[in-house]
Amino acid sequence: MTDLVERLVPDELWVLFRRVVPPTEVIRPQGGGRRRAGDREALAAIVFVATSGRTWRQLPPVFGPSWQTVYRRFARWSRARVWARLHRVVLDELGARGELDWSRCAIDSVSGRAAEGASETGPNPTDRGKPGSKIDLLADRNRLPLSLGISGGNLHDSQGLEPLVRGIPPILSSRGPRRRQPGKLHADKGYDYDYLRRWLSKRGIRHRIARKGIESSQRLGRHRWVVERTVTWLAGCRRLRRRYERKPDYFLAFVGIAAALICPRGLIR
Repeated sequence: MTDLVERLVPDELWVLFRRVVPPTEVIRPQGGGRRRAGDREALAAIVFVATSGRTWRQLPPVFGPSWQTVYRRFARWSRARVWARLHRVVLDELGARGELDWSRCAIDSVSGRAAEGASETGPNPTDRGKPGSKIDLLADRNRLPLSLGISGGNLHDSQGLEPLVRGIPPILSSRGPRRRQPGKLHADKGYDYDYLRRWLSKRGIRHRIARKGIESSQRLGRHRWVVERTVTWLAGCRRLRRRYERKPDYFLAFVGIAAALICPRGLIR
């Protein structure tokens, strides 16, 4: 195995990935045939595409399997929701070690341009109405993404709050039962709606949302910067800077891959 594969897929990440990847029945044709490409090599190639922003056809041969094989593996794993499951088991590992800080979480979104004809997009008001997609995320105080989602570029930020909070999976804790909601949630003026405050209060979540025309978001910045750092980490996955996938499930898969790459930093550290 090459050093590149081991660097892109460290042992800690590979052990967790093997727990969520569905088993594959290998049927060899009569007379032998080519050996099936290893899952770790295919995973490393997928991580390379995600982080480098290159197309599938630009995949270098150093990984072993062809780009067609890697793409088919990516498509099958995406349909099986492997990336979301991988993100969850990584969060479980971090939660069990007490490395998640639920005391002050923050929510934000980031928009990007999307390919023509891609589904679940919308005219991005920040990009002259061109087709765009939005990534919504909720991060803990340690800048680790707990919940993610995608939506059209024209969808208002406020509409992503409830799905994100509901989307937090029950995560293991070093003490007590599993946990799935923050102690306090910080948000900017894009979420300044009384119905959102009432919804959070009903769920027992304290909140701090900047008010339009009353206070500056800069005062909230000392708590919201954690999610802005998470957005910067997501940008390190260059495949997310511009959406090329026409299928929303594949774009969401790359979002899940980016989250699964961000969270293991705590495990490796």
